[in-house]
Amino acid sequence: MSDPDISVVICVYTEDRWEDILAAVASVRTQSYPALETLLVVDHNPVLLDRLTKEYKEVQVVRVFANAGPRGLSAGRNTGIAASRGEVIAFLDDDAVAERDWLRHFACGYADPRVMAVGGRTMPIWASGRRPAWFPEEFDWVVGCTYKGIPSGLVRVRNVLGGNASFRRSAFDAAGGFATGIGRDGDKRPLGCEETELCIRLSRARPDAVLLIDDRAVIHHRVPEAREHFGYFRTRAYAEGLSKALVARSVGADKGLESERRYATRVLPAGVVRGLRDAALSRPGGAGRAGAIVAGVLTAAGGYVVGTVRARRGGATFTVADIEGERDG
Repeated sequence: MSDPDISVVICVYTEDRWEDILAAVASVRTQSYPALETLLVVDHNPVLLDRLTKEYKEVQVVRVFANAGPRGLSAGRNTGIAASRGEVIAFLDDDAVAERDWLRHFACGYADPRVMAVGGRTMPIWASGRRPAWFPEEFDWVVGCTYKGIPSGLVRVRNVLGGNASFRRSAFDAAGGFATGIGRDGDKRPLGCEETELCIRLSRARPDAVLLIDDRAVIHHRVPEAREHFGYFRTRAYAEGLSKALVARSVGADKGLESERRYATRVLPAGVVRGLRDAALSRPGGAGRAGAIVAGVLTAAGGYVVGTVRARRGGATFTVADIEGERDG
């Protein structure tokens, strides 16, 4: 497929991000490869729904919808997929802006008909103006960004990262939509991994499927001040462990933890060594980064154990949605 039509879905939930939402939409509207449409899906917030509807009522390429499913990011994405009309559906976080050639690089990936998903690189915009000295790049996934350890260039991967990703429509026809009950659902706990579970499910439904990351497809993601602190780091790491346990329950531990094993046995030990070396050389934050990596691993492992026990007891469930909707408007 050459030059595919691309629909962009942005899921939103709070008026606190009003300016960020406008900036995200503006970055899509100025792409060098124009989007067919931008769909704003509002997560059970009637005030925000009404405000956005009025904001974009004169803009035909921007459409606003209410989340048609249960509260949460997965159901919002599924609503956007069902309402979209493009051959490819791209997802952008509501507090991120895309570089001008973002969609162009996505489109290039789909020249190969085997490609079912293309993701990109997400760069942090720290509220304080710079990365906290103690915060290891190996854990940038904590703040929704591309982390040290993901290969650079155009590479084949097990899964793309949901805040900067695109899928061929036929991927959802083959595998269904995002699973509800895994990712963020309005709860205060920052769960995740819904895109990991979907990508593994897709690869099982379509063994010939190719999933790529093209690090030229760049977005810039805001990191609020509250997420620059160790308390959030620890909470997010624990939540990731809970989420990984659900993914492993869905697809099996072998596939569900395949990439994580390499990350834990190669990337993280190297990060600890670098941190300790920097500390020995009196470079700022070295000991803190090494300590944060160790703490992050132990916290995520604890979450995984708790999540596994809960799953076995039937205390955690999720549902895979079939995508249905009208694509002509």
